[in-house]
Amino acid sequence: MPEGTVPVVAIVGRPNVGKSTLFNHLTRSRQALVADEPGLTRDRQYGRARVGARPWIVVDTGGLTESEDGLDPLVTRQALQAVEEADLVLLMVDGRAGLTPGDERTVERLRRYGRPVLLVVNKTEGLDPQSAVAEFHALGLGTPIPVSAAHGHGTAALIEAVEAALPPGPVEAGPAPEAEGVRVAVVGRPNVGKSTLVNRMVGEERQLTFDAPGTTRDSVEVPFRRDGRPYVLIDTAGVRRRARVAERIEKFSVVKTLQAIEAADVVVLLLDAREGVSEQDLHLLGHVLEAGRALVLGVNKWDGLAPDERARVKSELERRLGFVDFARPHFISALHGSGVGELFAVVDRAAQAGSRKMPTPLLTRVLQDAVAAHAPPLVHGRRIKLRYAHQGGQRPPVVVIHGNQADQLPESYRRYLTRRFREALDLEGTPVRIELRTGANPFAGRRNELTPRQVRHRQRMVHHARRKG
Repeated sequence: MPEGTVPVVAIVGRPNVGKSTLFNHLTRSRQALVADEPGLTRDRQYGRARVGARPWIVVDTGGLTESEDGLDPLVTRQALQAVEEADLVLLMVDGRAGLTPGDERTVERLRRYGRPVLLVVNKTEGLDPQSAVAEFHALGLGTPIPVSAAHGHGTAALIEAVEAALPPGPVEAGPAPEAEGVRVAVVGRPNVGKSTLVNRMVGEERQLTFDAPGTTRDSVEVPFRRDGRPYVLIDTAGVRRRARVAERIEKFSVVKTLQAIEAADVVVLLLDAREGVSEQDLHLLGHVLEAGRALVLGVNKWDGLAPDERARVKSELERRLGFVDFARPHFISALHGSGVGELFAVVDRAAQAGSRKMPTPLLTRVLQDAVAAHAPPLVHGRRIKLRYAHQGGQRPPVVVIHGNQADQLPESYRRYLTRRFREALDLEGTPVRIELRTGANPFAGRRNELTPRQVRHRQRMVHHARRKG
């Protein structure tokens, strides 16, 4: 794996051993369907791990079998492709079912790929951990790790083992090196014009295009300068020469796209004006938001559309993309170049917004102005008090707000604050994350003790009663 690339972890094993449950736990999501029946997962499912100290991509797979019935061979092929693209494999087995011949055959298969493997023994809740894993030592994969994916037991040790076994990769995002320039990932569905846009932005045929969907297999980085400013364009489609298009099957395209998003400062999501917003577009947007990258929406193939069609497209974009209101659509033609020149200014603004440094006095002043204009609500009869704010990170900008009962702040008010910070600081093109910190109550947990104010009040009452007596 090239240095600095986000590593990939594939979860494999027999059907119904709990792979999807572990995937959901690691990604803190419900992306993978989970039910008590084998064969529910068929295609590979990709997600961003939201655990541990560094980013990595998790791949859920269907059950590995030797069956030739129905879809079983296709499911197995998908799982083995996940192994091939992975930097680390988690082989999951069933601690209650014990060691099976299927587990042994799976290990034999995995050895052919030469990937490092961690053995994960699932469903060990209520069992003695040492006894539950004892027989799995025979697989020769090192010390088995007992977990309960459904209950989260043992997953902390698993995450620690995963991060120790992964190759070197990037830490959580920070400011991009100035010498390298702004890193721009161009992503989108097949055949929306990604490579054509890269060629147009660079100004030469750096990436040869071919009019067929899915011809691009890999991510290609294209460094160049424009008006003296350095950029690195990441074409997540990476087109190869026409003569080689049919020579190899498509591999790793999803992984490369996710890795490109993680490595970018700004993501240009290219949409097809003539096809509208698809579920795949929304899925890609979800990954961009999860990674916290600055975003530019490029609506391609705008030329030639009739006025009523353009009005329809704008209405659909406004309706379906309201959740990314910080990124305005830009209408272009990658083929003819219209609107592409203005895209650089938008990319620059988004990159600067994503890595902006924001002084604490400025953030606190914006917070105080927001509270003065619209006070936080009452919670249990008490007003939430927001006292000050400071910056907690970049790419995306993180605003940490301290106060009393801040953790009780409604989601609607959090959205209000996000909008106020974005408008006041001109953070166009980047998501803004709000973190709330509640100050510790020095008297919390001391139910039988009085506060100093209560003590003084009681002393005054006793003194007054004595004087009257």
